[in-house]
Amino acid sequence: MRVRRAVKAVGDFVIETTGEFVGEAILSLLACALLGCLALAAYLSWSFSPRLTVAGAGLLGLFLAYGAWRTFRDPAKGRPRGLAAVAGGGVGLGPAAAGVRRE
Repeated sequence: MRVRRAVKAVGDFVIETTGEFVGEAILSLLACALLGCLALAAYLSWSFSPRLTVAGAGLLGLFLAYGAWRTFRDPAKGRPRGLAAVAGGGVGLGPAAAGVRRE
């Protein structure tokens, strides 16, 4: 009886570990594909207009900085609306798309 329980526990552990490994591999491949798409977009944008590329990167940086500021400052009354909500969502979505995990 104890042997069956031990074998079942080891089997469950192996299945769970394998599932986590496969999931991590899929997420890593998706992150690499996203990075490749971003690099391609930056390359094509730079070849079209370097000034617009730098301006767009600056605006994106300001947008994400505003979202981080609104997200991590002292909470105001009520929920954020409009641009603040979108910017906060962008700050939350950035690390998620990059594959960053908190454990």
